Amino acid sequence: MSRKKHNHEINAAGRPVPLEVNGQPQVPFAGVGKYRPSGSKAAPPIRTCADYPDSGDKRVADIKTALERCGIRDGMTISTHHHMRDGDYVANMVFDAAAELGVKDLRWFPSASFPVHAPNIRHLESGVIHHIEGSMNGPLGDYCSQGKMRGTAVLRSHGGRWQAIQDGEVHIDIAVISAPTADPFGNANGLRGPAACGLLGFALADSRYADHVIVVTDNLEPFPCIPWQIQGNDVDCVVEVDSIGDPAKIVSGTTQLTRSPDRLYIAELALRFVTAAGLVSNGFSFQAGAGGTSLAFAIFLRDFMREHNIHARFMRGGSTRYMTGMLEEGLVDFLLDGQTFDLEGVRSMRENPAHQDTSPFTSYNYHGKGNFASMLDIVILGATEVDLDFNANVVTHSDGKLLHGIGGWQNCLFGRTVILPIPLFRDRIPVVVDKVTTICGPGELIDVVVTERGIAVNPRRTDLLDAVRDAGLPLRSIQELKEEAERVCGGPPAKPELLEKTIAVVKWVDGTLIDAVNQVKG
Repeated sequence: MSRKKHNHEINAAGRPVPLEVNGQPQVPFAGVGKYRPSGSKAAPPIRTCADYPDSGDKRVADIKTALERCGIRDGMTISTHHHMRDGDYVANMVFDAAAELGVKDLRWFPSASFPVHAPNIRHLESGVIHHIEGSMNGPLGDYCSQGKMRGTAVLRSHGGRWQAIQDGEVHIDIAVISAPTADPFGNANGLRGPAACGLLGFALADSRYADHVIVVTDNLEPFPCIPWQIQGNDVDCVVEVDSIGDPAKIVSGTTQLTRSPDRLYIAELALRFVTAAGLVSNGFSFQAGAGGTSLAFAIFLRDFMREHNIHARFMRGGSTRYMTGMLEEGLVDFLLDGQTFDLEGVRSMRENPAHQDTSPFTSYNYHGKGNFASMLDIVILGATEVDLDFNANVVTHSDGKLLHGIGGWQNCLFGRTVILPIPLFRDRIPVVVDKVTTICGPGELIDVVVTERGIAVNPRRTDLLDAVRDAGLPLRSIQELKEEAERVCGGPPAKPELLEKTIAVVKWVDGTLIDAVNQVKG
């Protein structure tokens, strides 16, 4: 590796990354599986029951009081989670309360943020929040892209967030957990109440490792709240509010299947590929998300399984009504759910023992003794860009703006066959490019790119190429797909004008830096 100016280093992905971010030293990406951690896991401080009510009632009047009880002060790290998605009310309440208390320079550590959190821009501008370490969707991402945030954003996968907490890279001073149902002791779940979201797995690490934990609920039940996805023994305070979120924006009654003929054809090609490659057989496993093309793939897969009497052992979600339908039909034994995307998923998790809630520890944590992701036979993922080396991008577009989160995307790359069913271009802008704007996943882990103009198999996967060679599929090289995209769109996408300032860094699943995102000019 060679040194670059301004204390940067070229990592194993060929990208210059800073050696220090927000005052913390960083380790550049060394390659897949190359970095080995050492030491022991982090641990929260020891507490004693003598300091908590014998009655078990930990309720306090409001969030402001809870923050005071937990000793909030300048420079602390405050975490929230995103099971409420774009309907979340609680994160905004937290920083409004912090502003009233006169606290400054907080590090906000959400599992993700959404457009609903745009009001926190005023707290970034006033100095209440110093910077955000978490996925940013919408206005917060745009604010960061303009170089307005004082600190540097740190983008992690779901598993990478757990890794960062567990390894002590991020120490949470106060975790605030939005709970659709809780009891006065702090036991909580996401299965009931007006804001039911299914599970609370993204907040589990926060509850276990933070110095202090606050549970906020709008549906208080008498002790015990069963099941307890969050255990009250980890909780300091319970706050009851009128509403933790807008149910219409937490989950939707229906998840939208794509109607685009091109996207449906991409999903059909993806199914033809996995069946031709022999990946769909009794006892197989798969993961597909809640995007329109992924849903179409899941439906086509369901129909193929019915027709050929094939039975899967487990599927990973993001659960949707299509996946719960497959579970209830008996096409699959277990649904291992990381987050619930519609109301049928919430109902299914509440009623069906085979619909199991999971956390990023069991599913995705790279610094664990194995995880579910590497056991998956088929993984269906999206991307904003893919390049000639099969590297993929999910956080920026070709314009360089920070618009999306990583989610579990990086973690799922360790599945046995990773397929990106993506359009060849969006809005007349090529998706297959010479070099991606931002590397989020190295090409050695991406096996197949399926587009409406053909299928490119990573040359590393000679086994897949041999299996489908005579299947009548429209196989093309990734170079041919790039050239086709440029012919249709009139050339490659314009390179973004970037300034020298690094506004965000992208962590790999092991905590190393795989890329950096610079400020967009203008």
